[in-house]
This record gives sequence, structure tokens and C-alpha cells, in this order.
Amino acid sequence: MEALIAYLLQFGQLNPRQVELITSKCVFKETKKDGYYMEAGKIPREVIFLTEGILRICYFNNKGDEITKYFIDENQFMADVNSYLQQVPTSEYAQAVTDCRYIAISRESMQELSMTIIGWDEIISKIITKGLADKVNKLSPMMAQDATERYLGFFEKFPGLANRIPLSYLASYLGITQSSLSRIRKNITG
Repeated sequence: MEALIAYLLQFGQLNPRQVELITSKCVFKETKKDGYYMEAGKIPREVIFLTEGILRICYFNNKGDEITKYFIDENQFMADVNSYLQQVPTSEYAQAVTDCRYIAISRESMQELSMTIIGWDEIISKIITKGLADKVNKLSPMMAQDATERYLGFFEKFPGLANRIPLSYLASYLGITQSSLSRIRKNITG
């Protein structure tokens, strides 16, 4: 819970009573490795703060291929913001790459916090803005890079993730085949 509160405090001030209210609305949950936290076609009913593990956000393209969009690791919020806010079914899956533990806050609890804590909406808005900016900053440079540069860039930006995710997911994220990834790794390690 301390990690969640510390994260929130980066975006605004909360007094001890507000912190107590927030923690009273939190539920600890987990998803086992390879399980799905979120599935396409369902409407998100909560937001989560990942405290342990890695989630992979993916979808299926029109050919039926599974595509990894990005990864979420510890001490980050996860929500399909559009689906959550508009209450429409999501088109993505969130799969546990490792055993995952997280703090869930229901939609109803988020609304109650919004009505009770002055500045809550501003804190959440700043978190959403940061999340979207982070996503753009992760994906934009990859558009102009070749496969080797994308691979090296991944290791530079996410050194803690590289050895925790299967190569098939990494290849999908990088937009290359697993055999191409093997070749790149072989060429780099020589």
C-alpha cells in the first residue's frame, strides 16, 4: 500500500484522513502467470496498481495474430482508459507474464473518492496524462528504428524487464519474428 500512496503523492497532496479513505477502498488481488486480468469484449470495472509482476497488453490483428502492444511492470497503474471512462468493451487483453499482485479500486470507489477528496480528479488526470505520454515516448522512437535498434533500445529503457519476459512476447512487441530476434541476439553477443 505504501507504494500506491507514494505514487499518488507524486501528483498531488493528500492528508492522513484522505490516505486512510483511499486505503479503505483498495482490494488486494492477484492473477497467476499466463492468466488474463482483462479480456477483450469486457467492460473494465476497476483500475489497478500493479505491486508485483509484469502484465502484457496485447490484441489480435485482423489475421488472427497476437500482437504485444506494451508491458506494465511494478508500481504502475493499469486501465484501458477509453473503455473504463466510456464503459464500453475493451479490445485488448492484459495477460500476466509472471504471477501478478495488484491493488484494485472499483469504479464505484473511484467515484466516491472523486466526490470526497478535493483534488482527487486532478491527481487522476495527471496520472492519466503521464501514462499516455509514457506510452507515446515508448512507441514513437521505435517507428524510425530498425529491429536491432529496437532490441537494444528495449534493453536500455527496460533493463529489469528483459530477462523476465518470454522471447516470443519480446519479438511481438518489437514487431519481428522470433527467429529474427534470435539472429539479432546472436549477432550482438557475437
